[in-house]
Amino acid sequence: MQQAIRIPRELQEHISEFVELRRRIHAHPELGFEEIETSRLVARQLRAWGYEVTEGVGGTGVVGQLKAGRGLRSIGIRADMDALPIVENTGLPYASRVPGKMHACGHDGHTAILLAAAHHLAHTRRFDGTLNLIFQPAEEGQGGALRMMEDGLFERFPCDGVYALHNAPGLPVGAFVVQSGPMAASSDAVTITLKGIGGHAAQPHESRDPVVAAASIVMALQTIVARNVPAADAAVLTVGAIQAGAAHNVVPSTARVLVSVRATRPEIQQQIEVRVREIVEFQARSFCVEANIDYQHVSCVLMNTPAETAWAHAAAADVVGAENVLPLPPGVMGSEDFSWMLERVPGCYVGLGNGEASRGGCLLHNPGYDFNDDALPVGASYWVNLVERYLAA
Repeated sequence: MQQAIRIPRELQEHISEFVELRRRIHAHPELGFEEIETSRLVARQLRAWGYEVTEGVGGTGVVGQLKAGRGLRSIGIRADMDALPIVENTGLPYASRVPGKMHACGHDGHTAILLAAAHHLAHTRRFDGTLNLIFQPAEEGQGGALRMMEDGLFERFPCDGVYALHNAPGLPVGAFVVQSGPMAASSDAVTITLKGIGGHAAQPHESRDPVVAAASIVMALQTIVARNVPAADAAVLTVGAIQAGAAHNVVPSTARVLVSVRATRPEIQQQIEVRVREIVEFQARSFCVEANIDYQHVSCVLMNTPAETAWAHAAAADVVGAENVLPLPPGVMGSEDFSWMLERVPGCYVGLGNGEASRGGCLLHNPGYDFNDDALPVGASYWVNLVERYLAA
């Protein structure tokens, strides 16, 4: 890092309080749409600082609104709150106290970052307009963003622009990833159910074997990215599970294939779906089995809009220096529920450095992962700087 990180003095004075709050959330993780205690904690803090708080948005979501001056512009900032169904293996004194659940993606850190910024902005109020803080449930593939939007999020709390961040293990603390255009891949979850006729393993000719059909489909699906997606476009198709049968000597009557699909352009996302459906349908016919496809669009391609990205880049550069605001590295295919919000409102999603080797050297969704508390004041300063720029008095 060539430039000292600019942390407002008043914010730095309170950071230890928010590190403690982050660790409290970490010790009490809640899965998607179960974030009852986390939501209560968030709402209680926001009310104490003078925010108008609305709870229960989209289930367990919370929105805190603060107005200053007479400005007509408004900004939304989202933080996700949910944990993952993972058994923690960090050995930390504040490790999860809830068996089988942990904050393995750093949403505890995202929540604490936004609360730290909220506290500072409420006390300084160096902005002119409306600040909407969106604490979202169920980001991890359960559609929390859509639920909040279906509950009237942007009708009840209009935003000219909406922003979010995510910690990035492997990126140094004091660095950001900010770029216009595609920032995260789409994510589709595909469940293929094959129905055949079960029978005795010694007489397979009297059966219609869905396992053989599943095996052929798995291999055929691997040709989609290799033979249907242009080489210049990034896409991933992964078969995560094949489920069928329970005995050596029985031909099962059903088999299931679970598939994850990622793409960085909407057109490619659509093209892959067409090819998956074609391959499954015709392969199943060739093996005389029936096929059912449950194709779920978990998230769309996350597209940062140019003007809002320019605001984000300027705010990040002011905190850490322009040389530490980097483009997205090639080959990153993670997905993000925030993409649905960006389909409705212009905005920008950025990466926040979590350390070149996060605590334990672990990446996201790993039992040994922990959010790096050194990144907390950096993220909070970015939010403060962005709000004060975007809603300049």
